[in-house]
Amino acid sequence: MSSYWIFSQFYDMLISLFCRAASKPKERGGCNMIQTEENISTVKAYYDENALREWDRLERHPFEFLLTTHMMNRYIKPGDRILDIGGGPGRYAIYFAQKGCEVTLVDLSPEHIALACQKAQETGVCITAYAESCLSLDELALGDFDHVFLMGPLYHLLHDDDRVRAVEQALRHLKPGGLLYVTFVLAFAGIIYDLKNGGMIQSDAGNPATASLIDAVVRGENYAGPAFTSACFFHQNHILPFMERFPLTKLHLFGQEGILAPNELDILQRDQAEIDCWITLAKRFLELPELLSYSEHAMYIGRKEP
Repeated sequence: MSSYWIFSQFYDMLISLFCRAASKPKERGGCNMIQTEENISTVKAYYDENALREWDRLERHPFEFLLTTHMMNRYIKPGDRILDIGGGPGRYAIYFAQKGCEVTLVDLSPEHIALACQKAQETGVCITAYAESCLSLDELALGDFDHVFLMGPLYHLLHDDDRVRAVEQALRHLKPGGLLYVTFVLAFAGIIYDLKNGGMIQSDAGNPATASLIDAVVRGENYAGPAFTSACFFHQNHILPFMERFPLTKLHLFGQEGILAPNELDILQRDQAEIDCWITLAKRFLELPELLSYSEHAMYIGRKEP
């Protein structure tokens, strides 16, 4: 987790939308508002410049997409209405549109939205797409949905009140009994990156941001601060307490790469039969809480209470 890690490696881990603050938030002071706007402006600019690389990310890291859709497909059926908040250039949005769902995509980056529309057209599906903040969804009059994805926004909202507002905005667009899908970058993800890539751990010890992240892992805390951009990495033990603050019934909490993240690069070099065996095993282990830190990302699925 050297300066290379801080400015480069989390590109391949982080998903899509990172939200700007609403123009006049009432519940926070001006200082936090300014910090939020500055952080989000930086993230937005980065993803505007790298939309195509973000589109390719899940091809470079296929286990995340495969295991995540394995869980989501238990609940999402043709004809369902989906709101994808933070869907980036539309990998999940287009996948579910191909399965017959009515999908609305919202992302902070106009370049992500433009690429998503292009890819949808190339794929022969129709999606509705908006460039907007996850904290300003009410401005769009989107209506209610059967499923709402919040897969990315919490990665870069450094303040707890912003993260709460993002979930509340998502819930306002979810039908009673509908499902909310929320993703987190796990605090141990940077360590996993060094384990599977090698060559950087010796130079990492002197990096202040890396030291702060390691301290947070040891103390069992979340980390919010410098990374590839300003980012929030959740300690796995803090996910459920955070989500219990909302009117949701927990259905699942799982690591999106399963047990495969630390050895991802090696496994991808094996023959397909062995890869398939590892995927089958990962699916069986997917919801074991003691194995959650093997993943770089985690997903919470909850049902909105009536």
